[in-house]
This record gives sequence, C-alpha cells and structure tokens, in this order.
Amino acid sequence: MKRTAFFDYHEALGAKIVSFAGYEMPIEYSGINNEHMTVRNGVGVFDVSHMGEFWVKGPKAFDLVQKVTSNDVAALTVGQAQYSCFPNGKGGIVDDLLVYKYEEEKYLLVVNASNIDKDWAWVSEQNTMGADIENASDSISQLAIQGPKAEAVLQKLTEVNLSEVPYYTFTVGAIAGADNVIISNTGYTGSGGFELYMYNADAGKVWEAIFEAGKEEGILPIGLAARDTLRLEKGFCLYGNDIDDTTSSIEAGLGWITKFNDGNKFIDCEYLLKQKEEGVTKRLRGFVLEDRGIPRKDYEVVTENDEVIGRVTSGTMSPMLQKGIGMAYINKGNTKFDTEIFIKVRNRKLKAKVVKIPFV
Repeated sequence: MKRTAFFDYHEALGAKIVSFAGYEMPIEYSGINNEHMTVRNGVGVFDVSHMGEFWVKGPKAFDLVQKVTSNDVAALTVGQAQYSCFPNGKGGIVDDLLVYKYEEEKYLLVVNASNIDKDWAWVSEQNTMGADIENASDSISQLAIQGPKAEAVLQKLTEVNLSEVPYYTFTVGAIAGADNVIISNTGYTGSGGFELYMYNADAGKVWEAIFEAGKEEGILPIGLAARDTLRLEKGFCLYGNDIDDTTSSIEAGLGWITKFNDGNKFIDCEYLLKQKEEGVTKRLRGFVLEDRGIPRKDYEVVTENDEVIGRVTSGTMSPMLQKGIGMAYINKGNTKFDTEIFIKVRNRKLKAKVVKIPFV
C-alpha cells in the first residue's frame, strides 16, 4: 500500500484510514456530516495526492490529447483547464479527467487514482504520433482546498491575486513558501475553492501553512466519505459508479464535454454523434426519494408495477436536503423530470421522483 506525503498528518489527526486505489487514505475525521457542512459553509482540505498526473509534451502533444479526449482541446488557451473523458473505442469510457493547457506544447492530464495504470497504458497505446509523455503521478502531491472561505484562506499565503483566477483556469506561482505550485480554480465539491499541485518535498510546509492560515475560518481536514456526498449533491459523476467502460458520455449526460467540431476526430466520435442524433435507450438521471430511506449503488429502479427500468449508480442521504438522493441509469420512456419511480431497498419499494441535477 502506498502513502501520500500527508499520511503522517492524517494519522496524527485521528483519521479513519482505509485502503483506496492502492493508497492508505483518510475516509473520515470528525464525521461525514460535520465535514460536509464545513465545506458547504466554510473551508475544508482534502488530500487528493493519490490522483494521477500525466504530462504530454512536444510538437505532437496537441494531436495526442485531441485524439484521446472527447472535449475540444483546440478551445483551450494557456492557463485554462477542461473537464473531459477518454472514450474507449467501444462506446464506453476509459476514465474521466481534467486537461490543463500548461504551455503551447505542454498539457497536464489529471486522472482518477484507481485508473492510473489503465489510463497510462491507454494513452501510451494511442500515442502513435510520437508525443513526449511522462507519468508524474508519484512525484506530485495535490490538495483540494474547498468551500466559500477557501480563497480568503489561501490569499494569505500567496502574492498571486486569486480573484483573478476564474473558474476552470489556473496559474503557476509561489504559495506558502513553495515555488512552481499549480493553483487551479477547480474542484469536486461545487462549493468553490482551489486545487494545488506541488512537489512532494513541499507538501508538509504547504499543509501546515494552510491550516495555520485557516484557523479563524474554522478550517478542517476532510475525508473521502464527505468528498463523495459533496460531489453527489452537485450531480458530479464518479468513475466506477456513474460512468465506466460500458457507459457512453451521451448516456451519462456528458454531451457538453463531447464536442463534434470540424476537425475534432477523437476516438468514438462517429459512434457518439450517432447516439446524440438518434437518441439512447438509457440515460443517467438524478432522483430524490419521497419516502424515508437511503438509496445505494446497484439497487433496482422499478415502476409501480414492479417492472425493472433501471439501476442506481450512486446514492446517499443528502446532508443539505436531509433526503435520500441518487443517480441511476433509467430506461427510455421513464427519464422525464418529475416522473414517479420506485427504488427497491431490500423488501421495500420507496417512492422517488426523477429530478434535474444538481440537487443543491
């Protein structure tokens, strides 16, 4: 099992440690609800150093990234980031990722921790044009500082004017005495904030400086469990649950990151364009329980007459709504908003309603 550069801090803070994607990671510190509401209302810090980072460089860098990702890399200028996915050549998704345009001929791809080896093999296999690629995953530490007070806390530690770093853009600068930190206005919580990419050697001093700077704002460390409830309230997909090798970006409601522009001949573009034009047999939809209960992954979605029409991919009790919420692939004909559906929880059939995401 691997450990991130922040592991000793997690242990000292009494975090509950679990095995995740080959790492020993903190799932919880002070309780999921407390951590969740801290991020929604204040500021919290996630160790996300287990994520993967690939550099793609050189004259053929653009060609490779444009080929393997569904979004349009040509739309990026230096300093912009983009949410995207790797189509797998069979109508499914290898992974979802962030693409950073670091320089004109240099991109950073940030991939999911559990898919690093799989993604690296995929990108390497598709690199028929000879771009310079580097798997830097083990040499980079990453922190996500999230919540409405995140900017105020981080501004104490850098001369970079963070108010001039809009959503889905980034800059490179010094923060908390560490140089060449990627300061990215991105995140997986929907509550604002920044993600910081730094060398492993700088991890400790950056962690300590952030927590010192955030004392007045009630800053807390946040575990993976609250990360999951936060992203689900905002309807963000989780690879392995809501998207995988058997689901397409069109089925997953990710048409907005699937760009069919002239010249953007990415993997599966013709197949996905056909899906967009002709429609799909299932769609990923959000739902809210009207009965009391907690939906979980793989629970059946049924009609009032017990006809199986779908499967839950993610579910939880929303700390904000105090209701059960979830996402599910639902068959065509039952996907309209406000459609009444039922979630089978053991021997019970709980009434729910199809809703537009985000939930909050």
